[in-house]
Amino acid sequence: MKTRQLHAEHVESVLARVTRRVAPVWPLDRFVAVNPYLGLLDQPFEDVVHRLGQVSAARSTLAGADYLNLIEEGELSIDVVDEVLAESRLELSREELFRLAAEEGTNVHGVRTVTEVLDGITDGSWSRWIRDHLGAWMAAYFDHDFATWQPSRTVDLFSSWKSEAELDLTPEVLGAPGFRKLLEKLPNDWSSAVRVALQALGVEGAALDLYLHRLLMQLGGWSAHAARLAWERRLRGEPEGDTQSELLAVLVVVEFALKESLLDKLDKSAWQAEVQALSDASRAPVPASVMARVVLQQAYERSAQLSLSAQFEQQREVATPSDRPHLQAVFCIDVRSEVFRRHLEAAAEGVETLGFAGFFGFPVDHIDLGNAEGIPHCPVLLSPSHRVASQAGDETRTKALAEAKLQSTLVGKAVKSFKLGSISCFGFVSPLGLAYLPKLLTDAFGLTRPVPKHDSGLEVALTPSRRDGQSLGIPVADQIKLAANALKGMSLRQGFARLILIAGHGATSVNNPHASGLDCGACGGRAGAVNARVAATVLNNPEVRAGLEAAGIHIPEDTYFLAGLHDTTTDEVTLFEQHLVPAGHASELEALKLALGTAGGTCRTERARRLGGNTSGETWFERSRDWAQIRPEWGLAGCASFIAAPRQRTSGVNLNGRAFLHSYSWEDDPEFAVLETIMTAPMVVASWINLQYYASSVDPEIFGAGNKTLHNVVGGNLGVLEGNTGDLRVGLPWQSIHDGERLQHTPLRLSVFVEAPTEAMSSVIARHQGLQHLLDNGWIHLFALNQAGRVTKRYAGGGAWVDWPHRARATSDDNIAWSEAS
Repeated sequence: MKTRQLHAEHVESVLARVTRRVAPVWPLDRFVAVNPYLGLLDQPFEDVVHRLGQVSAARSTLAGADYLNLIEEGELSIDVVDEVLAESRLELSREELFRLAAEEGTNVHGVRTVTEVLDGITDGSWSRWIRDHLGAWMAAYFDHDFATWQPSRTVDLFSSWKSEAELDLTPEVLGAPGFRKLLEKLPNDWSSAVRVALQALGVEGAALDLYLHRLLMQLGGWSAHAARLAWERRLRGEPEGDTQSELLAVLVVVEFALKESLLDKLDKSAWQAEVQALSDASRAPVPASVMARVVLQQAYERSAQLSLSAQFEQQREVATPSDRPHLQAVFCIDVRSEVFRRHLEAAAEGVETLGFAGFFGFPVDHIDLGNAEGIPHCPVLLSPSHRVASQAGDETRTKALAEAKLQSTLVGKAVKSFKLGSISCFGFVSPLGLAYLPKLLTDAFGLTRPVPKHDSGLEVALTPSRRDGQSLGIPVADQIKLAANALKGMSLRQGFARLILIAGHGATSVNNPHASGLDCGACGGRAGAVNARVAATVLNNPEVRAGLEAAGIHIPEDTYFLAGLHDTTTDEVTLFEQHLVPAGHASELEALKLALGTAGGTCRTERARRLGGNTSGETWFERSRDWAQIRPEWGLAGCASFIAAPRQRTSGVNLNGRAFLHSYSWEDDPEFAVLETIMTAPMVVASWINLQYYASSVDPEIFGAGNKTLHNVVGGNLGVLEGNTGDLRVGLPWQSIHDGERLQHTPLRLSVFVEAPTEAMSSVIARHQGLQHLLDNGWIHLFALNQAGRVTKRYAGGGAWVDWPHRARATSDDNIAWSEAS
């Protein structure tokens, strides 16, 4: 089989296209809940299920037997299965549908690499060698701080690897003679080397895309790490570089060298047969077994949508209070806030809660005391607009505390380096290890708290200044713009209470590499305290209020904004700068503190029910400080819906901590600019979180982080390995979504409910290709609510809407009757 001559531009274009199929993954200290299907959203959901089955043996839906269990449990309606099946392209009976869904085959035989073919021929394990050996090299290359052996970084990734691989005897010891000489003959630049390697491998056309995607999935974690580096460069407006392509070039060149060095075992005709199989696989339609599971997945989701819409139907119309609210509290849209908001509203009369993105419209870069560099406190879809710094009152005290913190940090780094050193660690353990015993025991028995409390004694300076050549603070004109956008975004332009809490959120846990993911999966693992403080300071600024008046937003003189932080693990709320609250607001402050305390207690009791047994609400305090705890809290497990509407539409509905709640009143949004922001930012971020939990549940081997008890942290914070070798793990640990007996996350694609005219939503969708991909290809579902809070329309794709049936889903008795009859 003759292959055409490959050109450099074509090869580079193909590699760039394929590498974009891999979603980025962020380090542990700034964990981001990433949609792992991000690079595949331009394809229909069922096509991606098929493709991922080919390139990684992923299933991307539940197993067929799982859907049968859902029917028995009443979570999946038989009537809805029939309804969705009738709408699908499948001409099958219900019985045939379930039979096909039980077949797990996804044509994975059509996508095999050289190493996988050799695994079956040589009784070796070349695939494992690539995962372990190359994975270890990538870990050292990307770890600039803790790796005891550092590869050369004076050249690019490919050149660095190639120069060392030419000296590495390992492949030849394992049975690949001449491996090093083959590498020496290749060009040193990655593009030319890949061109030579692909020419010899003979894979081209659509098969080449599939083949290269398969190679990337062999080191999917490190591919995702490289994708994150490119993402951040693009966000900064810099060239994204070739790191992803260079990593893929390494994998292609290894394939070439193994094929050529083992020609006596892998003859030409055998590999040509594999290349033909690749070509056939690239043209293969989505198998009926995959389509059957997709239909059942959609039916599962529609059953949940019908259940939620029935709750909307039962919700009594709640009139907007004519009197001024006694207290108001703005929370993040995070699903954990839904539980706390519900309990806070029940704890005291006259309390109104609102939902808004947890950075509160203030995307800042924050420099903490003792640090020289700023840390972004905003969703990774955005770049910080301003840089701010913490201070501790006067300049003298600020400098003293910063110096003390810096010294403590330097000592900590030195101790950690000594403790982790390959030789010094033995000297550390013997004389110093016992010194840790008292603290270990007191922490274990709850006598001391290994989690530091959030410092409420600091403040964030906003006055423009310069420090070490950096511009700090936010000019008043910018404060006014940010404040106006924030208030419009949360539909808070009138009806201000005397005291308004702006509550960011964070979490507390110990000995937990994924701790930052519990803080905020959208804002790079950062708690919302800084943003809440900035927002409150800006909104209390008299100059800002004067500017808002000119923009048509009147904040009463007696309205005061107070910043706080909701600890989602313990359901405690810390209030900042209480000493600045005017004396005339003392009664409101006391009422707020009492309501927060009551809500925290009842909220913990509700959350404790998910643990089963006789667990009490106080258990969450114990879990937050237990260094042996593998489930300090459930995070966003269960997230399934996003609702953008006035709070009156959901205030009487128990959404069980499964809904993102965004305040929105379309009547106050004449140009629908806020609607566009919601649909292109918070809704998209919610889909990232939802699809990360979804993928970690249905594809735990491919898109999950594995077993927490087997984790080893790589490079301080780059990520985790499951064991001491292998690929970087992405996604969520198994313990974050499973309680040991059953899934705690219900794997449903996000259902979005927006109270706005369908014409306005269609207009927004038409202007944004990314939204078209998400909605038209079935990655999220969109529904319209009317002004009575009832679901009226479902978005059907291509700008079309269809009527939504006002009916409850089938009862579990109907399902059981069908199950028994079957």
